[in-house]
Amino acid sequence: MSSNNSNLFVVFVSCFLFIFSHLVTAESPTRYFNWNVTYGDINPLGVTQRGILINGQFPGPDVHCFTNDNIIVNVFNYLDEPFLITWNGLQQRKNSFEDGVYGTTCPIPPGHNFTYKMQAKDQIGSFFYFPSTAFHRAAGGFGALRIYTRPTVPVPFPPPQAEHTLLIGDWYTTDHSKIKADLDNGNALRFPDGILMNGRGPNDVLFTVERGKSYRFRISNVGLQNTLNFRIQGHQLKLVEVEGTHTVQNSYPSLDIHVGQSYSVLVTADQAVQDYYIVVSSLFSNRVLTTTGIFHYNGSTTPVFGPPPAGPNSDIVLSINQARSIRTNLTASGPRPNPQGSYRYGDIPVNRTIKLVSSAGRINGKQRYAVNSVSFVPADTPLKLADYFNISGVFQVGSIPDQPTGKPIYLDTSVLGADYREFIEIVFENPENTVQSWHLDGYNFFVVG
Repeated sequence: MSSNNSNLFVVFVSCFLFIFSHLVTAESPTRYFNWNVTYGDINPLGVTQRGILINGQFPGPDVHCFTNDNIIVNVFNYLDEPFLITWNGLQQRKNSFEDGVYGTTCPIPPGHNFTYKMQAKDQIGSFFYFPSTAFHRAAGGFGALRIYTRPTVPVPFPPPQAEHTLLIGDWYTTDHSKIKADLDNGNALRFPDGILMNGRGPNDVLFTVERGKSYRFRISNVGLQNTLNFRIQGHQLKLVEVEGTHTVQNSYPSLDIHVGQSYSVLVTADQAVQDYYIVVSSLFSNRVLTTTGIFHYNGSTTPVFGPPPAGPNSDIVLSINQARSIRTNLTASGPRPNPQGSYRYGDIPVNRTIKLVSSAGRINGKQRYAVNSVSFVPADTPLKLADYFNISGVFQVGSIPDQPTGKPIYLDTSVLGADYREFIEIVFENPENTVQSWHLDGYNFFVVG
C-alpha cells in the first residue's frame, strides 16, 4: 500500500471509530418542560370556580415524546397546599421514586419546585398525567401524554391525516376542597354535575376534517368515578391501540372507557359533508349525563340538528363483552420491531395468587375505602425513603394480606411484598354496586380472565 493510500486508510479508520463511538454512546433525546402550577378561574359548565392551571392552561399542556426519550419536568407549586403529579402509564423502570404517588414521591410544598426525571423506556402509546393527592384532580392539573413510535419502527396502519387529544371525564362545579371535606365528614362521593371534553362544556369542542381522510383520536377518561361511552354520529371507531399496546383492529359504533383508561381510535370521514355530533355519556348510573362536541367536515354548511344519538344502555354484560373483544395485535411491532419475543402464556410458572377485594365503610365518622379490609394511611416518612435508608417503624411488609379476611375495615399503612422476577396472578373482586378501576403503577400486565 502506498504512503498516500496508507494515510487515507488511517484517516478513514479514525473517522469511522469516532463516528461509531458517538453512535454507541449517544443518549436518547431529552425533552425539557417548565411548569407553573397555579389557581385560576374556570367555568366549563357555566359556573365560575377555582381550577388548577399548568402554565395558565386548563387542561394542562400535552407532553409529546418518542420511545426512549428522556423527559424532564420542572414543576413549581404556587398553590397554598402540597401538590403531586403522577404519570399514568409511564413504567418508571428503576426510578419508581418519580412516579408521583404518595409513598413513593414527596408532595411539592407550596412555594417550592421539584424536577421529575423520567424516560419513556421501550414504551409507546396514549396516556395522561394528573394530580394524585388532596382531590386536586377534581380541579384540573391533568393533561395528555403521547409516546410516539420511532420513525424506524413500523406502525400497523397508514399515517392518519392528523392526531387529536380527547380528555373526557365527569366534572363537579363544587370546589375540590369542599368535595374532600364532604368525604372526611363521612359522606360518599356525590353524583357529578356534568361531563367535560378537553376541559369544555357542551358543543364547545370542534374538530375539522376532510372527507375521505382518516384521523387518530387519543381518548382518555380523566374523570373521578363514571364510566363513559364515546361515539361519533354516523361513524365507526377503529380501535388501534390501548395504553401502549397495538390491538386487533376491530371497529365499534361506540366505546366504553372506564376511569383511567386511554384508547386510541382511527375515524374515517366517509359520510356526507355536514356536521356530526361527538357524544360522551355516563354509564351505570341512575342519571345519564351527556355532553357533545362537533365533528365538522370542511366545507359543511349543515350544522348538527336534532338530538344527539343515544348511547347503549347500562348493561354491564354488553360492556364486558366489548372489553373481551379487545385483543393484542401479535403481528404488530411495538416500541421495537417484531419479532419482540413473547412468553408462552400457558407455560408461565405462576408462583403466587393474590386476591384483592374492594370494600367501603366509615371509620371515625369518615368515609373510607379498603382492599382486603385495609384502608391505607400515609406514613409520615415516604415509604421509598424508609425502604432505602432502612428506617424501622414506618411500615411493615405484609401489612395487607394476600387474601380477603372478612374483617371490618381498619387503618394501616398497607404494603404487600413480592419477590423480584416472581410471576404473580392477581384476582380482583368488586362486591360493591359501583364500577371500580384498578391501576398497577409501573406494570404492563396480561388480562387472562
